[in-house]
Amino acid sequence: MTPRTGCWRSRARRPAAGSRAVALIAIGAGMAGLAGVQVSAHTLTITQVLVSFDRPGAIDVKIDIDLTAELQSPEAYYALTLATPDRQRKEIDRLLPDVLEGLQLYIGTERLRPDLRRFSLPRLSQAEFLDPATDHFTTLDLVAALPASREPLKLVVPPGAKVDYPVALIVQIPAANISDTCWIDDVSAESELFDWAGLAPDAANHPAPGVDSAPWPRQLAMYLRLGFRHIVPEGTDHILFVLGLFFLGITWRKLLAQTSVFTVAHATTLFLSTYGIFSLPSKYVEPAIALSIAFIALENVFHPQLGIGRLAVVFCFGLIHGLGFASSLSEVPFPKHQFLAALLGFNFGVDFGQLFIIALAFLAVGWFRNRPWFRQRVAIPCSLAIAAIGAFWAVQRVIYYRHSY
Repeated sequence: MTPRTGCWRSRARRPAAGSRAVALIAIGAGMAGLAGVQVSAHTLTITQVLVSFDRPGAIDVKIDIDLTAELQSPEAYYALTLATPDRQRKEIDRLLPDVLEGLQLYIGTERLRPDLRRFSLPRLSQAEFLDPATDHFTTLDLVAALPASREPLKLVVPPGAKVDYPVALIVQIPAANISDTCWIDDVSAESELFDWAGLAPDAANHPAPGVDSAPWPRQLAMYLRLGFRHIVPEGTDHILFVLGLFFLGITWRKLLAQTSVFTVAHATTLFLSTYGIFSLPSKYVEPAIALSIAFIALENVFHPQLGIGRLAVVFCFGLIHGLGFASSLSEVPFPKHQFLAALLGFNFGVDFGQLFIIALAFLAVGWFRNRPWFRQRVAIPCSLAIAAIGAFWAVQRVIYYRHSY
């Protein structure tokens, strides 16, 4: 929904103290919450369930899951990786029923009961277990017998499941050259139905559709939602950067010019990095992102002008943020055939998330943008708060990566 852009004017020279206080309290509370974010905010935590119909009468199931919530702390997770193989097996056997209770596979109305064949724990240092930018996947390889029924497959994630959202269900039928991906977020409770009858190996005489059976509009929509989620609520440093652009001056000319340049820039490096053409390690990207937040906010205070210089700075910082987006996508399963549609969907989702943040900020303080006190009492204090958080994150990330590498 497009936010209202009109403003009301009053002849009263003095602002309404109550309205201004409410707006500033809302902005301040939001920034206080953002300040508590850990080293890297460009994370996209997921849970992945891969189901493969590659033999008659059974399916292979591979689950990639972060067990931090199950084990209650990163320290306990790390300790498990140092335990003896027998101890690890006993702990995984203990956790497995709870994991499968949160990731329930059904053929029609009949629930499947996968059996564990093997597992692999992440091989990471203790510092990496504490780093939210690092994937902590444990891989569980299971097998489940197929019932006589040929009803569609679905994955159910009940409320309260100890999984990271979104959950990716990937269904593959190698003999038919099919790979289909479905996403489940914390709003939906189950996946779309996958009709495998006539396509699995025991019915291979049927004609097989092409790779990535989901049409491109569906792939676009799924990854658009994933991109939006990466900003709201997970992209805290990106949210602060967009607010920094917002407080330069709340006119549509300034907002449109800056956000357009920023979008082009982060889309460029997102595509280049995802295709493997150019990338940088997180130890350089994450501190640079934090510094970009501080710089853009301080410029609002000391040089609040929209010109070529400001747009050039926004473009350069957009290139850095695009690399941050790309690093978070390293473990996201993209379809092979509809790769471009999925990547475009993710990028558009990021852009919609950006516009959503601007709309919320406008609703909070935009009504007062033409008041004579707005810059001194709203824009400058908020910009200084953003700069302080960005500087804190930069120092935090430099210290972290210095001790981790």
